[in-house]
Amino acid sequence: MKSLLPALQAHLDEGTTTLAWCWRITRADGQVFGFTDHDRTLNFDGTSFEPESGFAASELRAGSDLAVDAQDAEGVLRSGVITESDIAAGLWDGAAVEVWRVNWQDTSQRVLMRRGAIGEIRRGRVAFTAEMRSLAHVLDQPVGRSFQAGCDAVLGDGRCGIDLDSPAWKGAGTVAVLLRDRAFSAAGLSGFAAGLFTFGTLTWDTGANAGRRVEVERHEVATTGEAIITLLEPPGSPIAANDAFTIRAGCDKSFATCRDRFANTANFRGFPHIPGNDTVLRYASQGKANDGSVL
Repeated sequence: MKSLLPALQAHLDEGTTTLAWCWRITRADGQVFGFTDHDRTLNFDGTSFEPESGFAASELRAGSDLAVDAQDAEGVLRSGVITESDIAAGLWDGAAVEVWRVNWQDTSQRVLMRRGAIGEIRRGRVAFTAEMRSLAHVLDQPVGRSFQAGCDAVLGDGRCGIDLDSPAWKGAGTVAVLLRDRAFSAAGLSGFAAGLFTFGTLTWDTGANAGRRVEVERHEVATTGEAIITLLEPPGSPIAANDAFTIRAGCDKSFATCRDRFANTANFRGFPHIPGNDTVLRYASQGKANDGSVL
């Protein structure tokens, strides 16, 4: 049960109310946005909630079990507030959401209805629909480690220990020739072996995508010595020649890569010696390796 301020409770008791919905969204990059279904700007807690933004929400759905409650928000793709490129770049993924019920005549009379996060976002040509998930969605996230052959650490984190800012694992380059919407030849990376940046990350320093980080699918070296970089997905805005970027090494999570490339077996977070599915499912046969003895 929610506790209401006496002034808000008195307003509700009047029977005729002046209430509006407000949504405050905090993205992972720290930017805060406010939207309201009222016809004028509302302000509280240092946030301006914009009207007429083409932003509207469905009814709130809530249950007494542990199922994830959801609410859909529909809005217009508008330059400067919610852009298609920002959605495509993933800047809105997982953003924190607060849903408020506010007396628009006196915004000090308000109540926080729910908190959650933005889940699936579906885009059209001129509009988008974002799913707002309740805090129960956190219970669906995997917790703990997996018993698997591959490493479950993130390259460069505290469990891994590799310093990705070391010159051995970081390079700076520019786009030389655009090959496809997510592939290009790069200048400035000739000193790195092929495959070093596969599964790594690339951060754009200049151009239309400046400040955005993307994943690298493949790093190859052409016969001419130029590096060929293929991204996992096309960035939010088109890539252009001379766009500068910083790229960091990747890892396929295998024990061999950890040993041979990074010399970091002491921090390997997988279980490389567990038997695979084929070994587990094979039947015992005398005179062969699978005779039932210890592997």
